[in-house]
Amino acid sequence: MIIGMNHFTIIAEDERKTLDFYVDLIGMKVGHRPDLGFPGAWLYGDGPQALLHMYFGRPVPQPPAGVIDHMAFSATDLKAVKARFDAAGVKYDLRRQPGAGTWQLFSHDPNGAKVELDFDPAESLD
Repeated sequence: MIIGMNHFTIIAEDERKTLDFYVDLIGMKVGHRPDLGFPGAWLYGDGPQALLHMYFGRPVPQPPAGVIDHMAFSATDLKAVKARFDAAGVKYDLRRQPGAGTWQLFSHDPNGAKVELDFDPAESLD
């Protein structure tokens, strides 16, 4: 039976821009990755599980694989994350989820993957 999400994998066309997005803007951390015989990185949140795998130096398959619309991460410190996006000039859409009031920040990484960051409704922009 399914007990949770293990990870997402993305094809990073530009290694530096992709790492800047996920590490500097979103706040993930590069961590342990076994030698898989090709370049890449594993990114972590605050826990021991790598949440995002990426690989470098491979072309995007044609046609692109999959039908996943976006990946979503639970996040904290909405005000600071929004400030980093603003300072970097990275476009995003910030809204509140109807009903629950969860803050949702949607953006695209440098490879075109849609990323959603979800923040507790009690967080404030003040």
